[in-house]
Amino acid sequence: MKLYVEGGGETNILRTECRRGFNEFLKKAGFGGSMPRIVACGSRQNAYDAFCTALEKGESAILLVDSESKVDASHQQGQPVNWQPWLHLRNRQGDQWKKPESAEETDCHMMVQCMESWFLADRKTLKAFFGQGFDANALPPDGSPLESIAKSNVYRSLANATKNCKTKAKYGKGEHSFRILALIDSQLVFNSSPWAMRFLDETKKKMNI
Repeated sequence: MKLYVEGGGETNILRTECRRGFNEFLKKAGFGGSMPRIVACGSRQNAYDAFCTALEKGESAILLVDSESKVDASHQQGQPVNWQPWLHLRNRQGDQWKKPESAEETDCHMMVQCMESWFLADRKTLKAFFGQGFDANALPPDGSPLESIAKSNVYRSLANATKNCKTKAKYGKGEHSFRILALIDSQLVFNSSPWAMRFLDETKKKMNI
């Protein structure tokens, strides 16, 4: 099973970091020796295109991208297995992706509203990672519904919380994101994000874990 993920930019170093970050995150989620093969695709469009190509070749594939915005309630009704990420991505200005004919709803998963949203579920690790000068009070109030926090607010709060850190620079996606992903407690993420839990459950089903 290949997991096509948004992230990793255009450099080999960053794509290696992306693969390592997701591998470590999933290992802690119980995948163990039955890991999907992580394909770091760079842009979200590249991830979608690579996923579609894999399906055309008859390969087993899963797509994981940022939702970029709040998911409409009409796209997440009933049990998570019945949620409709493809409709969100079809309707979203900037994507307008068509669901491949051979794709299922459970082949598509979203980080809501972005990967950095997951970091807010494990503030203890964020504090330990950034060290002296980290200001947790600059983050959205603890306990806020994770998926309702706008992407712009997530980025702004991380920048503000880390701007006075002594041993690390202000949060930067390329410099820090996948290193943090490798460290955070995945169970805290799944407990805080229904879409993340859907990704975990449905991917394990597809891999017979």
